[in-house]
Amino acid sequence: AGPPDGGWGWMIVAGCFLVTICTRAVTRCISIFFVEFQAYFGQDYARTAWIHSIVDCATMLCAPLGSLISNHVSCQVGIMLGGLLASTGLILSSFATSLEHLYLSLGVLTGLGFALCYSPAIAMVGKYFNKRKALAYGIAMSGSGIGTFILAPVVQLLIEQFSWRGALLILGGFVLNLCVCGALMRPISLKEDCKTAPELLEQNYVPETEKQDLKQMSICSPLIKLWPHECLCYCSWKEYDFLLMPGFMVLAVSILFMAYGCSPLFVYLVPYALSVGVSHHQAAFLMSILGIIDIIGNITFGWLTDRRCLKKHRYFCYLFAVGMDGLSCLFLPVLQSFPLLVPFSFTFGYFDGAYVTLIPVVTADVVGTPLLSSALGVVYFLHAIPYLVSPPVAGWLVDTTGSYTASFLLCGFSMIFSSALLCFARLAKKIKRTHLPSLTGNTALKQHIWTNGAIAYSVTAELDQRDVEFLAVDKTSSSNR
Repeated sequence: AGPPDGGWGWMIVAGCFLVTICTRAVTRCISIFFVEFQAYFGQDYARTAWIHSIVDCATMLCAPLGSLISNHVSCQVGIMLGGLLASTGLILSSFATSLEHLYLSLGVLTGLGFALCYSPAIAMVGKYFNKRKALAYGIAMSGSGIGTFILAPVVQLLIEQFSWRGALLILGGFVLNLCVCGALMRPISLKEDCKTAPELLEQNYVPETEKQDLKQMSICSPLIKLWPHECLCYCSWKEYDFLLMPGFMVLAVSILFMAYGCSPLFVYLVPYALSVGVSHHQAAFLMSILGIIDIIGNITFGWLTDRRCLKKHRYFCYLFAVGMDGLSCLFLPVLQSFPLLVPFSFTFGYFDGAYVTLIPVVTADVVGTPLLSSALGVVYFLHAIPYLVSPPVAGWLVDTTGSYTASFLLCGFSMIFSSALLCFARLAKKIKRTHLPSLTGNTALKQHIWTNGAIAYSVTAELDQRDVEFLAVDKTSSSNR
């Protein structure tokens, strides 16, 4: 059957909503611990920033592992295991005695747990929705914003009441809710999932006499009995053949620049606000504003891009949102008071929520729903290196220049370049289509098919009018003989 666009799918959306709260919102709130870690361990900006970088990097770097477990074991098992690992990492972090301890527990272990939960939960939403996919993703991904809105002041309060150690311990217990989210992820079998591998395997491996029997099969496992090595290799290759698609390659490069630009802001917004004289509670409130407006961006942009007038232009909506986020970063260095930073939080939060919602939608449009889980694993994997490098680089620029200006300008230009790259790629594609010569009229297609045992080969060649006439004459002479 096709995606139900409702029913239990809304429970999947609810589960993904909770997953984004427990993963992305908690990761964002780690920036509130930044000043506490820096004061307690007596380290500079660059060294302290590695904590947030490693969490984000591990989450994205291990995203393909989450997709692999989801595809070959169970989405439910993967998310529950991830919840246990993430909770363990946060609890162990509350006993940290050095930054290196935090790198391993809060960075690697918690990040790995988040990785096993994040991309499989997002991919499940895509399997349950088609017509209202962008809206469903908007609601599911809004967990990141609403979680930030609620958790930012709560984490600040927990730090004041129980110190940073107690706050991390309580967050560890909260993140265990990921196990509940995993229990909601009921698997679903789609018609397109069932026919992709078997049909292709029929064409390449199955003798003609067995094709009728194999048409009744809906899964690759019976074929494995016939060709264990060939089928497994072929299925594994087909899961990632989208990597050679030009559209996906351009999207992948643009995501590298986008991820580099967006990460430092969530680390340095609070420290920057404190450096220009904003109080601790006002700085945490800026993160709350960013989070709540993020929700509005998630839902409204998801709803708008599901409308008939915009559904065909989701790609341009995505690059517009990324470009606007980059533009807002360029203005941040001149905003040096709380009343001026509030509009920035509104603008950046809205467009951040907008493009985050559209990442899985645009990816599905490029590679197709059957390959969405594997593609999302690769897409989030591509976030890893920028997320690892950009906060320490930004911190080094702050330490070197004594100002946040260079860091924020670099972030802004990086995101604008990401948007411009996608725009130029799409325009180039349209120009290429416009100038392609017509294949109708004086050209024809000729397909040659021959067999070698059980394997059929085919080659398609273009024949001009002279070749067609020559074949016609040759055929006439043959019949006369």
